[in-house]
Amino acid sequence: MFSRIPLLPWLSLLLHAYVALRLAPELFSWPPLAVMLLLSLAVSAWLMPLGIGFGARLAGASRGASGIAIWLGWAGLGMFSTLLVLTFGRDVLLALAYALRLALPGRIDMPALAHWSALVVFALGYLITLIGYGNARRTAAIVRVDVPIAGLPPELAGFSIAQISDIHVGPTIREGYLRRIVDAVNRLEADMVAITGDLVDGSVQELAAHVAPLALLQSRHGSFFVTGNHEYYSGAHAWIAELNKLDIRVLMNEHVTLHHDNALAVVAGVADYSAGHFDPAHTSDPQRAIAGAPPAGVRLLLAHQPRSVFAALDAGFDLQLSGHTHGGQFLPWTYFVRLQQPFVAGLHRLRDTWIYISRGTGYWGPPKRFGAPSEITLIRLVAA
Repeated sequence: MFSRIPLLPWLSLLLHAYVALRLAPELFSWPPLAVMLLLSLAVSAWLMPLGIGFGARLAGASRGASGIAIWLGWAGLGMFSTLLVLTFGRDVLLALAYALRLALPGRIDMPALAHWSALVVFALGYLITLIGYGNARRTAAIVRVDVPIAGLPPELAGFSIAQISDIHVGPTIREGYLRRIVDAVNRLEADMVAITGDLVDGSVQELAAHVAPLALLQSRHGSFFVTGNHEYYSGAHAWIAELNKLDIRVLMNEHVTLHHDNALAVVAGVADYSAGHFDPAHTSDPQRAIAGAPPAGVRLLLAHQPRSVFAALDAGFDLQLSGHTHGGQFLPWTYFVRLQQPFVAGLHRLRDTWIYISRGTGYWGPPKRFGAPSEITLIRLVAA
């Protein structure tokens, strides 16, 4: 009997009850705040698993009850995750204060600390959520990065790459959001566009119309794409075919040679680091991607996950462009990303290979970014 009961709603209910029981009693002296907390937690506990469930099955839904449930469910997850972390942190603080009071009797007013810390958690939880929503829904800012390349030919000095990554077109990111990104990229007048994976969360049938603005991307040498892990959750083979129709060149463990002002640039791309688990033919292989490439002024690798950089180093690439991490997207996940990836965001060097990790141009799941702003990156190659 119990095996038929979905785990997520019950887990959601228990965690929401924990937050309510730890905070609400301390807020009863401010009745509007207590009511706001309990009402929002009740709505979140109900809609969070429902919205996420709709999002998993109906990424193409945008109207009606399912569309509202998706939005409220994901927004509720963003709000609740912050409240949960802050509530847990408050309990740790109270436990430490209680232990200190045993050592120093009369020095700490525990009722006052419990009372005011609950108010701080309440205020911070909603403030961070509101700020995070605004950060997520705005069009990503332009981040300009110069990468010094040893031995770069003069003809390639200033070669520019517009990188977008981790847009996650799906339940809450639609055609209008992507069109604004495309317009911003086109204004950069870059030499090429690199799309480093996790473009979609949903099938071609559901989302083709919302991804269509990518056909409007403009650059001197065209647009190039590599798969991220979310493409494999969404039907990677169908998406590869769809992107080719949009004149987006998908690099699947292969390279192209760009002729740029009497100099050569090799642009290679690999499938996602985990792609081999979904299709052995897609196993990520930087050595294969660069095999047979001619001598060139720069060798660039597009790879969704930063941890591909170790293989990129062995394959002799000058620069790897990646995404995947979202820069953590919002606290505390910034710290957990470091457990999986060697680098989280920005420009880094691993011996002779540079790697740049985008914080992402969209967001995944909750429409929330805090401490990790989205970006459209304009990378410019310069002589070392």
